Amino acid sequence: MIAHYNLIRGLHILSVIAWMAGMLYLPRLFVYHTRAIPGGELDKTLTVMEEKLLRIIMNPAMVAALLFGLSLVWIDGHVRGWAFLLKPWMLTKLGALIVLFGWHGFLSSARRRFAAGVNNRSEKFWRMTNELPFVAATVIVLSVTTKFLD
Repeated sequence: MIAHYNLIRGLHILSVIAWMAGMLYLPRLFVYHTRAIPGGELDKTLTVMEEKLLRIIMNPAMVAALLFGLSLVWIDGHVRGWAFLLKPWMLTKLGALIVLFGWHGFLSSARRRFAAGVNNRSEKFWRMTNELPFVAATVIVLSVTTKFLD
């Protein structure tokens, strides 16, 4: 497995890119969905688009990113020791990951509500929260690449 570390790291990065693309795009679809007339053509189209984005891209990419990430942690732990898990940069990354997983669940729940014809969030809400995944990703990338306070 150690021999394949760079391959696993590359697949992890690609999975994260796909996951983040969906996490940034789904709220944008919700912005347009708030304007749709329930039961109308736009509502039906957006419902299909949102479901496919979540089930075909976001969910598999999230699972792949998690599995590849855990593989990298396992390799690093066996090669370098497990102490890195308690470093401030890693704890920051893990905290931001919890936010991303929570946001993914929130978006999934919102998609189900839209599909059921229930939307209790405004267009402004979806516009304002659209960039939350990017903020979390920025925190993750900078904490890992700079290993601040290490």
